[in-house]
Amino acid sequence: MSTQPLKLAIVIGSVREGRFGPVVANWFAQQVDDRFEVDVIDLAEAEVPAALPAVPPAMDPDPVRPAGMTALTERLAAADAYVIVTPDHNRSYPAALKAVIDWHFTQWDAKTIGFVGYSGASGGLLAIEHLRQVFNELNAHTVRNYVSFPRYYLLFDDEGGLREPAESEAAARAMLDQLHWWASALVAARSVPVAA
Repeated sequence: MSTQPLKLAIVIGSVREGRFGPVVANWFAQQVDDRFEVDVIDLAEAEVPAALPAVPPAMDPDPVRPAGMTALTERLAAADAYVIVTPDHNRSYPAALKAVIDWHFTQWDAKTIGFVGYSGASGGLLAIEHLRQVFNELNAHTVRNYVSFPRYYLLFDDEGGLREPAESEAAARAMLDQLHWWASALVAARSVPVAA
């Protein structure tokens, strides 16, 4: 087994003005240990049109994407695993995140995904449940454990730290353990050529 750190992309799923996602993503990045090399991807920094290409990426795994999406696509492709940081928007996840998922296909294939949710009442769980279905369709493996912040605005202080961190830190460690196990297994599996 390789001792190389796995590449973990932490994806900030909301692009709304005034969003809280970067605070949550930065907190989570601080929880990641040296088993992973972290890349925090902020979707607000990429050009992601809502209109999809004429041929779905599943049928054309290398569609022509806008030039402003090139770096995003390369960073997603380089990752061995992902953590999606998402709020609930109207009982689901943000439209910008859906557009990014739909513009890509092979980037998610046979890779591992975890979730950190935040929102008023549900802590992002409604968004996470929808995302599990979507990523399953893309042949990605979502881990069971997650981190959730209901009423996040009461949980974090003005510096972006948690007022009572113990429970959330434990949840993050448990999810990272699952991510590492599954990502390691899938990296090894992807290295084996598929028989024709």
